[in-house]
Amino acid sequence: MKRRHFISTTAAAALPLRSFAQTPTKPSAMFTTLTSSGLGGVAIGNAVQPTSAEDANATLSSSWEGGVRMFDTAPFYGFGISERRFGRFLSDKPREEYHLSTKVGRLLRPDPDAQSKAGLWKDVPPFSPVIDYSASGARRSVEDSLQRLGIESIDIVFIHDLSPDFFGEKWTEHFETARKGAMVELAKMKGEGLIKAWGLGVNTLPPILKTMEVAEPDIFLAACQYSLVHHEESVEMLLPAVAEKNVSLLIGAPLNFGFLAGRDRYNYGGTIPDGMLEKRAAIMKVCDAHKVDLRVAALQFSNAPKSVTAVIPGARNASQATENAKALEVAIPADFWAELKSEKLISGEAEIPA
Repeated sequence: MKRRHFISTTAAAALPLRSFAQTPTKPSAMFTTLTSSGLGGVAIGNAVQPTSAEDANATLSSSWEGGVRMFDTAPFYGFGISERRFGRFLSDKPREEYHLSTKVGRLLRPDPDAQSKAGLWKDVPPFSPVIDYSASGARRSVEDSLQRLGIESIDIVFIHDLSPDFFGEKWTEHFETARKGAMVELAKMKGEGLIKAWGLGVNTLPPILKTMEVAEPDIFLAACQYSLVHHEESVEMLLPAVAEKNVSLLIGAPLNFGFLAGRDRYNYGGTIPDGMLEKRAAIMKVCDAHKVDLRVAALQFSNAPKSVTAVIPGARNASQATENAKALEVAIPADFWAELKSEKLISGEAEIPA
């Protein structure tokens, strides 16, 4: 484990609420997950291709056996599939032995034509998401998630995809709705002891910075923002900002949706950015010289900053889950990181694994 501050669930529940008209104050302690190794629920929600129920359960089982105790899902992942699969697996696990996060911002409504609108998701049930960042929508979303999960509590709730990559210039309109609605309601739920922490789960930096200006979040899920091949903006802006506020980070998509595991796809878009294949090849050359696995290096790099409490790569089968769970325990020579910096393949200011 890295040197991190721990926060008790009792203390988290007892934090006072404040008026959102006030200037945000620095939280007293950083919310920390039970383990640095986590599992993201995108692939288990049938992203890109179907994942069988057997493979989903084997993935979860292998993660648990590998020591993973941070699990992240969302109503949007497979339009409820991911939450139901996580819930079935976790239902007989001691509740105090794991952390679970899910998300608000989309309510699932019955829709017989859901598959035609599913996009990334395959074999979805007959429900389609409806955007709702209001206070009542956030409360209803948490209640619905608890029913799909079939467990009694959620540790972390993220406001999902409140970001320009989903809404373009109109993201600020949705942000204002969330500022007056979902953010206030999640703070109330935390005060009631229904959840332990809240924040945003987004793929871009501006919403995270803006949220810290207007509210008191505990943790952010920063997806697609801090990986071995894409992190410079986060080094310059994200990490200093969350450190100042004592806010922790989960790092989503640390393998860039499989790109750093050798897949020729990048994040959740349809194209690989110019120069990225060449950058990966150059990093792989350094990996080969030092006998370092690219996936292991990528996961350890994303986990290195002190503000990061866990990395949550996705997995579709037991083998991938086992490899991810073991990755943070593998020794990597310091010379490997030094060469990446000297070759300007990673930022010279980036924190590296101890």
